[in-house]
Amino acid sequence: MPPFDYQPHLTDGTVSLRPMQAKDWAALYAVARDPAIWAAHPAPTRWQEGPFRGFFELCLASGGALVIEDAVSQEVLGLSRYDRERAEAGEIEIGWTFLARNRWGGTTNAAVKRLMIGHALTAFDRTIFLIGEHNIRSRRALEKIGGALLPRDLDTPIEGRLIRHVIYAIDRRNFAKGPLNA
Repeated sequence: MPPFDYQPHLTDGTVSLRPMQAKDWAALYAVARDPAIWAAHPAPTRWQEGPFRGFFELCLASGGALVIEDAVSQEVLGLSRYDRERAEAGEIEIGWTFLARNRWGGTTNAAVKRLMIGHALTAFDRTIFLIGEHNIRSRRALEKIGGALLPRDLDTPIEGRLIRHVIYAIDRRNFAKGPLNA
């Protein structure tokens, strides 16, 4: 496997992704403190400072977290991350993503995923996405960008409970012919 940069600088002229730093706390929490972002998420209290602090520290320690910014204004829009812990051989997980609600339903999520998947597929055969089984909004968003539901799932501890996650994938072939490259 070729070496992989888990915290690259990526941009398409509309969004930019850059390595997360400790100094990003205030800007990320300003976005994350919107309860509606987390309402359908397996961690619905993450909008509160304590739960978000734990999430923030976990992402910072991961070495794979990227801050999502508007490429023009440099406004912080959210966060996403690469992770290998739950991935099988030849795979990398893209996840832990949240976006400001004013960017839902537009082109931001697709742009972020296009950049991250394109980068990941330079070193891995496929990207995977773990989504809470009942998080319909996120599942539909993955399907919209060409994610295929895999025949495996994973129970993950979140806020003291085991939450069933379904797993979607986008491999090189599907990425090349899929909606993110249309």
